[in-house]
Amino acid sequence: MPSKFLSGSAPVVEPDETKTREHVHAALTRTSTGKEDLRELESGLDSLQSDADRTHRIDWSRVLLPVAALVVLVLAWQFYVSLGVKRRDLVPGPLDVLGQLGVLWGDGKLQESVWTSLQRGVIGFLISVAIATPVGLLLAQVAPLRRAFGPLISGLQVLPSVAWVPAAIIWFGLTDATVYFVVFMGAIPSIINGLISGVDQIPPQYRRVGTVLGASRLQMALQIVLPAALPGYLGGLKQGWAFSWRSLMAAEIIAVGGTIGFGLGSLLDQGRTLSDMGVVMAAILLILAVGILIELLVFGPIEKRLLRRRGLLAGSTR
Repeated sequence: MPSKFLSGSAPVVEPDETKTREHVHAALTRTSTGKEDLRELESGLDSLQSDADRTHRIDWSRVLLPVAALVVLVLAWQFYVSLGVKRRDLVPGPLDVLGQLGVLWGDGKLQESVWTSLQRGVIGFLISVAIATPVGLLLAQVAPLRRAFGPLISGLQVLPSVAWVPAAIIWFGLTDATVYFVVFMGAIPSIINGLISGVDQIPPQYRRVGTVLGASRLQMALQIVLPAALPGYLGGLKQGWAFSWRSLMAAEIIAVGGTIGFGLGSLLDQGRTLSDMGVVMAAILLILAVGILIELLVFGPIEKRLLRRRGLLAGSTR
C-alpha cells in the first residue's frame, strides 16, 4: 500500500525561496515579455541558484564552535591545575591524562576496554530496539493494553538502572548476561515511551486515510503509524541509547570478575581501586568521547535528515 504521501517527506522551501519562485513563475507566465520581465527572470534564477549553493555549503561554525569550546575547557582545566590548589595525584592535568592514555594504549587496555564496552552497548541497544519497537506499537494501537502497562513502563523508565545490578548478579552470576540484562532494562522503557509519544502526535487524518484505502491493522502500523511517528520514535531511540550506555557503565563498574570482560567501567573501577586519578580521568574522558561520537556520527545526521525532509528545520539555528 503506498504511503509515501503520508511520510511528510516533502522538500523544505524557505519563505524567501518561495517568493523568488513566485517571481520567476510570474515572469514566465506573462503574456508580454519585455526587458523588465527578462531582468526579473534572470534575477530570480540567480537568487534560486544562490539559495541552492547556500544549502550545500558546509557550515564550519558547527565544527569550529565545539572545537573552540573544547579548547577553552582544556585551558581552564590546565589553569586550575597550575594554581596548585590540589595535589597533582588528586587532580591531574590534561598532559598527565594524555600521558596515561598513551600508557593504556601501549598496554592494550585502552583498545580492549573501548571495544568491549562499545560492542556490548551496540548489541544490547539493537536487541532493545528489536524488543521495544513491536511492544511500543502494540501498546500505542491497543488502548486497554496501554492503560494496563503504560504506568509500569513509565515507572521502569525512571527507575535507576543500577538498581537492577544486584538482582542481575544473583540471577545470572558474573557473566555477560548480567550486563546485557541491565542494558535492556535501561533502554527498552525509553524506546517504548518515545514511540508511544510519537504515535500520539500523529494527525488523525493519517489513520482515516489508511482506513479509506483499506489498510489492515499490520499495514496501518508499519506503513502509516510508524513512518509518521518517526520524529518521536527517534527521540526515544536517542534516549534509549543514552540510558543503555549509562546502564552499561553502572553494570561494568559493579559487576567485576567472573567471565565478564574488561570494559570502560572496569577500567574506571580499576583506577578507583588503585587510587590512580590519571586512570580514572582517562576512563571518564573515554566514556564521554564514545557517547559524543555516537551522537555526532549516528543520531545527529539521522535526526537532521529526518527533520529536514519533514520541513521541521526551517529557520532553525542548529
